[in-house]
Amino acid sequence: MVSRSYSNLLELASGDSPTFGRGEYPLGRGEKRFPRVKTVVGVLSELDDENNHSVSSDAPSSISQERIIIVGNQLPLRAHRRSDGGGWYFSWDEDSLLLQLKDGLGEDMEVVYVGCLKEEIDLSEQDSVAQTLLETFKCVPAFIPPDLLSRFYHGFCKQHLWPLFHYMLPLSPDLGGRFDRSLWQAYVSVNKIFADKVMEVISPDDDFVWIHDYHLFVLPTFLRKRFNRAKLGFFLHSPFPSSEIYRTLPVRDEILRALLNSDLIGFHTFDYARHFLSCCSRMLGLSYQSKRGYIGLEYYGRTVSIKILPVGIHMGQLQSGMNLSETALKVAELKDRFAGQTVMLGVDDMDIFKGISLKLLAMEQLLIQHPEKRGKVVLVQIANPARGRGKDVQEVRSETSSTVQRINQVFGRPGYKPVILIDSPLQFYERIAYYVIAECCLVTAVRDGMNLIPYEYIVSRQGNRSLDKALGFNSSSPKKSMLVLSEFIGCSPSLSGAVRVNPWNIDSVAEAMDSALTTPENEKQLRHEKHYTYVSTHDVAYWAHSFMQDLERACRDHVSRRCWGIGFGLGFRVIALDPSFRKLSVEHIVSAYKRTRNRAILLDFDGPMRMQSSWSASPHTEAVRILNSLCKDTKNVVFLVSGKDRAQLTEWFSSCENLGMAAEHGYFVRENNDAEWETCKPLSNFEWKQIAEPVMQLYMETTDGSYIEAKESALVWHYEYADRDFGSCQAKELLDHLESVLANEPVSVKSGEYIVEVKPQGVNKGQVAERLLDKMQKKAMQPDFVLCIGDDRSDEDMFEVIMSARSGPSLSPVAEVFACTVGRKPSKATYYVEDTSEILRMLQGLAIASEQASKNAALPSVKPPIISRE
Repeated sequence: MVSRSYSNLLELASGDSPTFGRGEYPLGRGEKRFPRVKTVVGVLSELDDENNHSVSSDAPSSISQERIIIVGNQLPLRAHRRSDGGGWYFSWDEDSLLLQLKDGLGEDMEVVYVGCLKEEIDLSEQDSVAQTLLETFKCVPAFIPPDLLSRFYHGFCKQHLWPLFHYMLPLSPDLGGRFDRSLWQAYVSVNKIFADKVMEVISPDDDFVWIHDYHLFVLPTFLRKRFNRAKLGFFLHSPFPSSEIYRTLPVRDEILRALLNSDLIGFHTFDYARHFLSCCSRMLGLSYQSKRGYIGLEYYGRTVSIKILPVGIHMGQLQSGMNLSETALKVAELKDRFAGQTVMLGVDDMDIFKGISLKLLAMEQLLIQHPEKRGKVVLVQIANPARGRGKDVQEVRSETSSTVQRINQVFGRPGYKPVILIDSPLQFYERIAYYVIAECCLVTAVRDGMNLIPYEYIVSRQGNRSLDKALGFNSSSPKKSMLVLSEFIGCSPSLSGAVRVNPWNIDSVAEAMDSALTTPENEKQLRHEKHYTYVSTHDVAYWAHSFMQDLERACRDHVSRRCWGIGFGLGFRVIALDPSFRKLSVEHIVSAYKRTRNRAILLDFDGPMRMQSSWSASPHTEAVRILNSLCKDTKNVVFLVSGKDRAQLTEWFSSCENLGMAAEHGYFVRENNDAEWETCKPLSNFEWKQIAEPVMQLYMETTDGSYIEAKESALVWHYEYADRDFGSCQAKELLDHLESVLANEPVSVKSGEYIVEVKPQGVNKGQVAERLLDKMQKKAMQPDFVLCIGDDRSDEDMFEVIMSARSGPSLSPVAEVFACTVGRKPSKATYYVEDTSEILRMLQGLAIASEQASKNAALPSVKPPIISRE
């Protein structure tokens, strides 16, 4: 299968493989070159939309083994240059999350990785390196030119996305810098390169694609545009900021829409997911629903699922490190070094969001408030190298060093330093040893996506026989640990036994440190047992397995859906609809119209017949003329259905003498201009309005931008101009309030799109359709043609009635039924038209057919001449 051209997408930025183990594999020489496009057996069929160049596979694939393509910024590999300079050799990076998650995918799942290498590979070596990595490691490297990589990673990712997603606004050039569109273009270009690499190996019918982190936000759009039914999952490993922060990003809509091209989006915590959902609501007008424990966003007929599950650690790797003899020796060394002292431990990257200086200030405050702890308590701060670069990193390093020096000068004495700063790289076993001897672990980050340091600490404190021996402990004795955690890190909600703090409150953190040190031993044991049970069962394998289960569930109905790709650039999205849903052509409906004799036509006014480009709610003048023409045809019964009041409809359509109308969604009905308005049910008692209106008035006064629409038969509270989140919240409260106070009244309380409505029970547009069909049947005009057009939720009742009538006595057995909605969207209708202009063209075609039939009927019949044979 050769991928079609994909080169034009860049414009959207600017205007058997053998089972492999983990080990080292040398780069072979003289091997065949890696093909630029990976081929698999099978044919990808085009979609029905002739204007869409996306591809979807309808034919079954020949590949039966399940496969997942894991895409991350960096491949889980280490590259090593040979000592003789004669090429490269590679090994697995055991610390990479992308490698560790394989443990949760099952042995029968084939895993392919797509990403960059940490080392720069010369252009002349790239093909041979790519070939070796694919065949040996099942890795597909994306080679990014150094300048583009720098602008992508150190530019857009680290200057714009990373600070903003950690709540740092670019208020000055020193704080991340102003938005640079050239960096955005570099970001999109790199995502495009990743998409090309995925397309070299993907089998779109069978493969799952799991994309990781903020470096690849727009990748789902590239893949969805190429393969409409691609099975795409995305997991964000950083925080997602609140809508007030996120909305400052100039490319906010592009990133949101790109993420929504995924089938499943994962977050570490509910807070991060909630912020994302709020952004979708406020900026895109999307709402979400929670059903049976699953959160889903309806997006153009597709359900985008939301997954909330924090990542775990790799238990096997950590326990292997604990079992090393070097670890036990280091533990014994540290025990002797800190004999008679209580060790508190901090392990953080040297960056501005880890709150190292705040932790040091809290330690200083602890020593000031509790002089008895001087000489007895030590804070060991391990500072890992920063992942980014820049002025802020230098400032953090300088501030940390000066603060440590000041504290040690004030409170230190010979043989005692209250703070020990370790800013040189440590071996993994050394870090474990510090975990083992620490009575308390402190994580005071001001903002962090997940942070697995507390998890590693808890497992290390569980120990094993060799470590217990090094500490002089009895292996059968209960283990204990204490955690002081910032409430702004992703792991905090999972560790309910931790002492949670606001890292900005220095006094509060100092108190928490003291509390952790003085907690009774039995409570420390209980907290440790609770934490260890959670961490050991919710490891990285559990996380990966759970994500894959949800991704499979989210993609389950892909094969049964009909898809269209719409939109340009990063605004591209896919509409997924039922296979029976198809576009209604003018030729098709006019042909059916001409060969039928009893026609029922139901038209919704509120969308299809109005002038869309005007603030006025009045009908299009051409629409009135067409309606009049259709009404004059004696074979037609035409009904206009609206939510408007009857006086307004009477004024607008007074010229259409034979037009039937239903006002206020069917409560008032009349068959033609000469008939009186009737109610669909016995005249209601509207005393309930005296109860409902004051309640609505209260919510209108407290919800800026909302208003009340008073109809003869209903009251409607509108909030489309109010704040979306607050309006939605108020609507739910109002709905509950009205249902409570109107429980004994003959009314129904319903919520719709930015409305809460109270109306008499049983009133809906479906009743109008039932009434029309029944009346025609009684007049021996059994319809053999039914056309019903609508564009919103209230019209679905009409569609349901006429579709159900096909199997009943109301319609002719050979009746042709056209239930048509406006726009390609989920509906009970079986047809759609693109917009209201197509409705007018279609009705114009029907009107012309009626006029032509009328003219033909008026012509005198001409007998053929009789030719004499004489």
